[in-house]
Amino acid sequence: MTSRTAKPTARPAPVAALHLGSGDPVLLLHGFMLSPHCWEQVARRMSAHCEVYAPAFAGHWGGPRVEGWALDVYALADQIEDQLDALGWRTCHIAGNSLGGWVGLELARRGRARTLTTIAAAGGWASPSITQVRIGMKFASLLPFVALGRRLGGMAINNALIQQAVALLLTKHTGAVARRDLATVLTAALHCDVMIPLILGSVRAPGMDDLHELDTPVRMLLAEYDRIIPNSVYATRYLRELPPSADRILVHGVGHVPMLEAPDRIATLIAEHIYASRGHLRAV
Repeated sequence: MTSRTAKPTARPAPVAALHLGSGDPVLLLHGFMLSPHCWEQVARRMSAHCEVYAPAFAGHWGGPRVEGWALDVYALADQIEDQLDALGWRTCHIAGNSLGGWVGLELARRGRARTLTTIAAAGGWASPSITQVRIGMKFASLLPFVALGRRLGGMAINNALIQQAVALLLTKHTGAVARRDLATVLTAALHCDVMIPLILGSVRAPGMDDLHELDTPVRMLLAEYDRIIPNSVYATRYLRELPPSADRILVHGVGHVPMLEAPDRIATLIAEHIYASRGHLRAV
């Protein structure tokens, strides 16, 4: 891994999808304003035994363009279903972080998931609700910073103080994340073209009314130090309404995007679930 003190050696490039390995089909879905790059380390670890596919969401860095002023998880799930069909994957194992976990739940509702692992999943609030509006306002507050970052370009992406601020938001142990990875996270955020459409779509999106009927084996990973959507507020609906058989795990010492700081643990937790590991709430 690149040292945090080292300067990035190459400008990150957009990726439409990571696709590597062979074996059980595994779909990895990134979070809002991120890109497939956040899955690189986990994908490499899992590719020894699985065929891993990590696409860019529509409107995100590397993903297909989006028209219009509203976008929601259901439209993103449509996009991913089209890609699964193109791969010939009727079903697959799915793991999703944040927005990706929310889309993963919708894909599971559609019968596309053999297993589902959610990681700090978004969407765990009632709809409509004050919490739903609050999360929309929280992300809307980032718009001025994104606009400024776009004007500054590389000066913002490679600035050590800005990278540290982003690391504090997304992780617990900031020193565990390479500067190259933080530069890539910033680049993806500044190239996300659907901030406003997704914020609007998420606030207006109807809730999933049949979570208790989901028969897909679910493993829900809760990040202990989630500063973006803390579990105590934003995961309550999932904790309450997912079937009792869903595996609820509190992952100690990680933030909202734990793939960046703890790829070994996250890859292991996903792989365990793929190979039929199920249990009750515990800490790791």
